[in-house]
Amino acid sequence: MAWLLVIVAGLLETGFAVCLKLSHGFTRLWPTVAFCAFALGSFGLLTLALRKLDVGPAYAVWTGIGAAGTAIYGMVFLGDLVSTLKIVSITLVIVGVIGLQLSGSAH
Repeated sequence: MAWLLVIVAGLLETGFAVCLKLSHGFTRLWPTVAFCAFALGSFGLLTLALRKLDVGPAYAVWTGIGAAGTAIYGMVFLGDLVSTLKIVSITLVIVGVIGLQLSGSAH
């Protein structure tokens, strides 16, 4: 259950990163409100998960999901540059996240 919280928190991190861009420096109301909601949800779920998980693997998985998710979202929906190196790098992040998730221990 704790790893599920980390995964959802990582997806919410993607949401807050995208909303941060869309807020244009917190000058647009609704993306700023969405950023706050996603950030609170993400940090809140990560905090709950850290009650049961080691901080290193949990944090790495959280940031990995957020980084890969944000990069993919940017390429698909925001017109970010798509390149073979970027795709390979995102794949390596995802493989690393899976490896860390599998190696994580619960107390």
